[in-house]
Amino acid sequence: MRNFDELSEREILALAISSEEEDRRIYLDFADGLHADYPASAQVFTDMAGEEDEHRRWLIDLYQQKFGEHIPLIKREHVRGFVQRKPIWQLQPLNLNAVRRQAEEMEYDAAQFYQRSASRSTDASIRKLLGDLAAAEVKHEHAAERIMKENLTENARAEEAESAKRMLVLRFIQPGLAGLMDGSVSTLAPVFAAAFATGNSWDAFLVGMAASIGAGISMGFAEALSDNGSLTGRGAPLLRGIVCGVMTTLGGIGHTLPFLIANFRIAFGVAVAVVIAELAIITWIRWKYMDTPPVSAAMQVGFGGVLVFATGILIGSG
Repeated sequence: MRNFDELSEREILALAISSEEEDRRIYLDFADGLHADYPASAQVFTDMAGEEDEHRRWLIDLYQQKFGEHIPLIKREHVRGFVQRKPIWQLQPLNLNAVRRQAEEMEYDAAQFYQRSASRSTDASIRKLLGDLAAAEVKHEHAAERIMKENLTENARAEEAESAKRMLVLRFIQPGLAGLMDGSVSTLAPVFAAAFATGNSWDAFLVGMAASIGAGISMGFAEALSDNGSLTGRGAPLLRGIVCGVMTTLGGIGHTLPFLIANFRIAFGVAVAVVIAELAIITWIRWKYMDTPPVSAAMQVGFGGVLVFATGILIGSG
C-alpha cells in the first residue's frame, strides 16, 4: 500500500477517477436493491449516480489534457488510511435509513479527499478542479436533499414507510412471533408434565431445557427451509431461521428457568407467572404488528395456552 502523501498529481487524478466510478456503481446498486420496495428512493440514488458520472467525466477530461490517454489503475484499497466502502452484500437486506446514512458518509469522505488533494496540488488547473469537486461534494448533500424532495413526495414517503413496516413484519416480526409462540406454548406441556410427574424442580428444568433447545433447532430449520424469500420478499432464509430459532428457545427457557429454584411450590408459582407474562407479550405483539384486536388476540393466545398447560398437568398428574 502507498501513503497518500506519496501520490503524484497524476496518481491522485487516477485515484479520483476510480473512486467516482466506484461510488457511481454503489449508488446504482442501491437503486437496484431498493427499486422493488422503495421506487422513489431508488430514483434518488439513480440521479446521484448520474452526478458521480459527471464528476468522472470532468476528471477524465483534465487527465487527458495533462497526462494522456492511459489511466493507471489506483483504487482506495491501494492507499493506506483511505476510507473503504462496504460491499453491497454486507448491507442485505437493504435498510433504507442505513443506505441513506452510508450515502451521506460517502459524500463527506469524498469532500475530505478532494480538499486534501487540492491542498497538495501545485498545478493550477488540477488544483481548481479538485477544489471545485470538493465544493460539489459538499453541495451534493444539499442536492441529494433537493432530489429527495422532488422524488419523495408526501405520498411516496407514506408508501415507503408502509413498505418498511411490511418488510419488518415479514422478515423479523413474523418469524420471531412464530418462534416465541411455539417456544412459549408447545413447551408448556412437557415442562409441567415433568414437574407434576416427578415433583422435582431439577428434573423439570432438564426437560424444559431439552424441549426448548430442541424446539429452537427444529423451528429454525423449518423457517429457513420453508421459503427462500425470492418471491415473497421475506428476506434471507438464514436470518429468518436464526430469528425464529432464537425466539423459540427463549420462549421455552423463560418458564423453564424458575425450576432452578429448589423449592418445588415456589418454582411452580414463578413459572406460572412467567407463562402469563409470555402470553401477554405475545398478545401485545399480535395487536401491535399483526393488526389483531387486543381482546381477540388475548382470547386466542390465552385459550391455546390454557389448553396446553392443562394437558401438561393432566398427563403429569396421571
